Amino acid sequence: MPNQAALPRKRLGKTGVDVTTVGLGTAWIGLTDAMDGTTDRHLDEDLAIATIHAALEAGVRLIDTAALYLNSRSEVLVGRALRERPDLAADAIVETKCCRLPDHQDYSYDGAMRSVAGSLERLGVRRIELLYIHDPPHDAVERVLAPDGALAALRRLQLEGVVGHIGIASNNPEDNAPFIETGEFEMAVVPDAYSLLSQIALERIFPAAQKFGMGVVVATPLERGLLALGVQGTQARNAAFYARRFSPECLGQVERMEAVCRRHGVSLLSAALQYVSRHPVVAAGIPGARSPEEARANADAVRHPLSEEFWAELTPLVRSWEIVTR
Repeated sequence: MPNQAALPRKRLGKTGVDVTTVGLGTAWIGLTDAMDGTTDRHLDEDLAIATIHAALEAGVRLIDTAALYLNSRSEVLVGRALRERPDLAADAIVETKCCRLPDHQDYSYDGAMRSVAGSLERLGVRRIELLYIHDPPHDAVERVLAPDGALAALRRLQLEGVVGHIGIASNNPEDNAPFIETGEFEMAVVPDAYSLLSQIALERIFPAAQKFGMGVVVATPLERGLLALGVQGTQARNAAFYARRFSPECLGQVERMEAVCRRHGVSLLSAALQYVSRHPVVAAGIPGARSPEEARANADAVRHPLSEEFWAELTPLVRSWEIVTR
C-alpha cells in the first residue's frame, strides 16, 4: 500500500544485514489446523502463498523458513511466492536452516552439504543470505564444530559465496545457549525464550550474543497466539495453543497487561511484537502467520512505535512463566 509508513529496521548484529523488526515465520503458514505441529497434513498451499504475498505487501522483508518445516514444503512455497512477486522480493531477506529434516538429523560435513543443496533447490536460489544450523542438541557442540562437522561445511560454502552468514537455531534454549556461547556464529534464532511471558534468554543467551556481537531473531514472540488474541479472545475462540500450557495465574497477568494496553490505546499484539525488538541484541521477531490477515496485522503492529510512558507502565508486569510443554 503506497501510503503506509515503512516498517522499522534494525541491523542483525555483526552480519551487517538490515531486517524489518517483524518478519514472517513459515513453520505453520497456510495450515488450517496447527495442532499437529509443522507438517503438511492440513496445508493449503494457495493460502500459504497469499500469506507470504500479504506480508511482503505490508512491508515485511524478512522471511524465515527451514528444511524441516511443512515436510520441506515451506521452502518450496517461499521460493514460489518470491518468484511470483519479483517487485516485492528484490530486497527481501530469506533465512533458512539446515541439517534437521522431517525424517532425520545429520550434523556432519557431508550431511550439511546435502541439506544446503536441498534448500537451494527447493528455494530456487543460488545463494542463502542467512543460514542456521537447526536444532543440534547441547551435547553435539564438539560434533558440529569438528573439522568434519556441519560448521566447517557451511564455512566452505561461505567462502564460495553460496552462504552469506552462519547462525545457530535450536528450539530448546538449553540447546541453543551452549552454541551461542562458543562465539562461532554470527546470529541466532531464539524460540521459547523471550517474550512478555518469558525471560529465559536473559540468563545465558542474550549475554553471550551481546559479548560476541551476534544478532538475534526471536521466534515465538506471541507464545503461539495468546499474546495476539488476549485472554478474552482466546476464550471466545476456545483456542488451543501448540506446545503451550498457561496457568490461571499466567492468564491473570496477561489480563493485567491488556488493561495497561487499553489505558494507552494500543493492542496487546503491538506490545508483544515491539517488546522483543526493544532489546539491543534483538533485530526482529518472527511470528508465524497462517493467513494474510494475520500477516498484515503483525506488520501493522510494529509500524508505529509505542510511547516510553506505555513501556514504563507495562515493563514491571513482565516476568517468566512455566508455559512451554515439550
